Amino acid sequence: MTADGTYALKKVLVQSDQHLELVQQEIRVSSQFSHPNLLPLLEHAIVAVKGVQDGSQNYEAYLLFPVHLEGTLHDITKTMLEKKEFFPTITVLQIFRQLCSGLKHMHSFDPPYAHNGVKPDNVLITQRKQSHLAILMDFESAGPARKTIRSQAEALQLQEWASEHCSSHYRAPELWECPSHADIDERTDIWSLGCTLYAMMYGKSPFDYELDESSGESLHSVIKNVQIKWPEEAGSTYPDSLRQFITWMLQPHPAVRPHIDDIIIHVDKLVMKYSN
Repeated sequence: MTADGTYALKKVLVQSDQHLELVQQEIRVSSQFSHPNLLPLLEHAIVAVKGVQDGSQNYEAYLLFPVHLEGTLHDITKTMLEKKEFFPTITVLQIFRQLCSGLKHMHSFDPPYAHNGVKPDNVLITQRKQSHLAILMDFESAGPARKTIRSQAEALQLQEWASEHCSSHYRAPELWECPSHADIDERTDIWSLGCTLYAMMYGKSPFDYELDESSGESLHSVIKNVQIKWPEEAGSTYPDSLRQFITWMLQPHPAVRPHIDDIIIHVDKLVMKYSN
């Protein structure tokens, strides 16, 4: 809410039973979270309306949120990139630490929840004197993180779901090409978190940058091979420790990818190191 009492109202036109189920799930999931780095759902309503042409019954959903007028991390980094400006190392770490805190809240549920949509577009940024407040939003794709895959049919079903609900440039490899025997967990978010940290530093996901540099390779191929390049024009802006941190999160094999608690321990050490 702004000083004048303004809120953000999200209106969703629901035109199928499947869509209604997704909206209801978003409401259920959003209502469970209470954390300063997760956007709270303040109120909601689902209203039945008649179709204009055939008189069939459709629904409209209204979701009320606090408003943040300064925009998303994507908006800010895009503007900065156009001006050839970059966040200082300590600012990057402080924003990133808040995202970790919000995700830890979700991953700490029993069973854990995955956000499934971590990316700069879903991070609201508010300037507060000498610091930034970062808030993770959009829980449309959020749900129980752990999935047991035991057949090719289940693997294909997960891949199809991910292709519809998870942004391709921030999607973990196991959601692109799921084995027929796999245990998927909340570390899909860690991959997205690593891509988001890179985007915070360089203005685009690591795989956007690689696609710009490559000759005709597909996005899937670039992600599968975890080909990460570091922009030279900004290379001296950030220390190697941040690059190593990103590489650690972008482990192609989820079983060796760190958990959120590991990430927080490491980022706290980096904050301490670079805050002086």
